[in-house]
This record gives sequence, structure tokens and C-alpha cells, in this order.
Amino acid sequence: MASRIRQTMDDDLEESHEINVTPFIDVILVLLIIFMVAAPLATVDVNVDLPGSTATPAPRPETPLFLTLKDDLTLAIGNDSVPRPAFAATLDSRTKGDKQTRIFLRADKAVAYGDLMEAMNLLRGAGYLKIALVGLETAPADAQAPSTTGTAVP
Repeated sequence: MASRIRQTMDDDLEESHEINVTPFIDVILVLLIIFMVAAPLATVDVNVDLPGSTATPAPRPETPLFLTLKDDLTLAIGNDSVPRPAFAATLDSRTKGDKQTRIFLRADKAVAYGDLMEAMNLLRGAGYLKIALVGLETAPADAQAPSTTGTAVP
């Protein structure tokens, strides 16, 4: 507690009933500094190199083989719809059994990520590991409209 000297001639000291906030402010400032130092250490940094959407298209083969996942989750190889049970056999007949053929996978925007992964698992189960994802090329920031050609991302 703080005390102050009275202006009277008595020898008694009068108690002050005001709160001394200086130690409280010092503690708050120390805690603030501790949190400012500890906060960046508490965050998790994961370095991920994400591909840009304006990447140059990969070269396409003469006759690319497209696997399309439609919005109603039906599969089509080229322009022909394929039932899921006959998928592997139809794909083998189209590629003549060459498991190294790159399959260009394209999916509708409405298809959920889990359904796209299921289609990729079907390809993996059939033995096709070279899969390229196809999307629309987006124009750089200085251009006006996106192009309509497909981009393959290996």
C-alpha cells in the first residue's frame, strides 16, 4: 500500500486508498511479450509447392485416352459410357493391355473429391498408374477470358 504525508502537523501517516496499478501494468507487459514470442512458435508450417493454374500445358500424345467422370458419377472412356464392373476390361481393350499408357482423367466441377479419388482408385486397381488430371487453362491476370483447351497436370 502506498502512503503519503499529510499536510497537517501530526506525525501520523495517512493511508492512501487508491490502487497502485504500476506493478499490474508491468506484469501485463511481460505477459504480452511472452505471448508475442511464443505465438509464432506455436504455429505449424508445412512447406507445400502447389502448382499454379496458369501452367503451360503438357504435351499430349497423338491419340490421348480420356476417362471422364460425369456429374452423375458415370464413367466414360473416350465418348463411350462404361459400367463400373466392366471398367478394367474395357480400359485394357482400349489400351491393348499397355499399362504404361497415360490416362487423362477429367471430372465435372460438381463431382466431390471423394468420388474423384474413387475413380483414381479404379484406375490404380486396373493397373494404370500414369494418370494426368485435365482442367481448363485459366488466363494469366492480364488476359481477359480463359481458354477452352485442356491442361494435363502429370
